[in-house]
Amino acid sequence: METLRVVARCGCGDDFCQSFYTAPKPDGAYGPGHRNVLLDPPWSGMLILDVVDGLIAYVEVLDRDPLD
Repeated sequence: METLRVVARCGCGDDFCQSFYTAPKPDGAYGPGHRNVLLDPPWSGMLILDVVDGLIAYVEVLDRDPLD
């Protein structure tokens, strides 16, 4: 089983955001090889993966109850 490691929290300060990095934060945009994958979570809110060269680099968790 593969896992994701939380490298850093988003830090934007928005009360609706619980996003986190699973790879070091880039200096600027991700660039070539980047795509967004919008998932349909079984709860309210949004879950979006930023995938770079086939690896999840950032997980956007928006508008949902607090994560543990």
